[in-house]
Amino acid sequence: PTGHVNRGNRDALKSDSHPGVCIIRSTTKSTSEQHTLWNEMTAKPVTSKRLTASQARHALQAVADPKRAPDLQRFFKTGPGEYAEGDQFIGVAVPETRKLVKSFATMPLQEVRSLLTSPIHEERLLGLLILVRAYQRGDDAPREKIYRLYTRHFKWINNWDLVDVTAEHIVGAHLYTRDRAPFFEWVRSNHLWTRRIAIMSTFHFIRRDDFTDTLRLAEQLLHDRHDLIHKAVGWMLREVGNRDRAVEEAFLQKHYRAMPRTMLRYAIEKFPEPLRQTYLKGERER
Repeated sequence: PTGHVNRGNRDALKSDSHPGVCIIRSTTKSTSEQHTLWNEMTAKPVTSKRLTASQARHALQAVADPKRAPDLQRFFKTGPGEYAEGDQFIGVAVPETRKLVKSFATMPLQEVRSLLTSPIHEERLLGLLILVRAYQRGDDAPREKIYRLYTRHFKWINNWDLVDVTAEHIVGAHLYTRDRAPFFEWVRSNHLWTRRIAIMSTFHFIRRDDFTDTLRLAEQLLHDRHDLIHKAVGWMLREVGNRDRAVEEAFLQKHYRAMPRTMLRYAIEKFPEPLRQTYLKGERER
């Protein structure tokens, strides 16, 4: 895999000067010839030139299947009046996007920002996954920059897949040992995806048996009007229950009668069926 070479226009040549390394050379005419060294043994790209968003776009186009795009646009609700109205897809499967992350792992943040603000869904996803990888492998200084870049671009993190595969790994990880006040600002936002980021970020806490802020945010979102928030809150409550059923049940017994039905169904999905039915029928007592 390379960041800038179309499958139909490339020659693979063994490098005499770099044993075990394959040179992928583009035969496409361009203003400057692009070269990428690909280490076949470690599957790590070594580049002598600065990685760019343009290269990443070409790489995505090379694995895109335009026939998939209409189905993806329907699935992700991009039609008029739907929650992702106007979002554009080029037909790249998520596993293909993930494969490209290693190739662009060292892309400068200003280039990643270009991907984040793209109208193309798959470009935004690739940019976000690059940020996740960089955050997980960075130290405090780059992590702070990645966190700030992410939180300044909530407008562009605007579908459930973009939120769900990234929020816990950047926002949740960053605020785990810091002031968590931003969550309680975001949860009041008029922007659907900012609210979803707030609750989904706490998955990082839940995985570490820290449930307090998940429950506080869930309480504030009980009367949210959007089903994508109902699903996210129910999911996080279920994850709490997977680790401590008593904690989840204490929350449910206080609130389940007022919860949106979808939220409740998601929250109790893993309960034994008789217990599930007592909640669904409103018969569960403290």
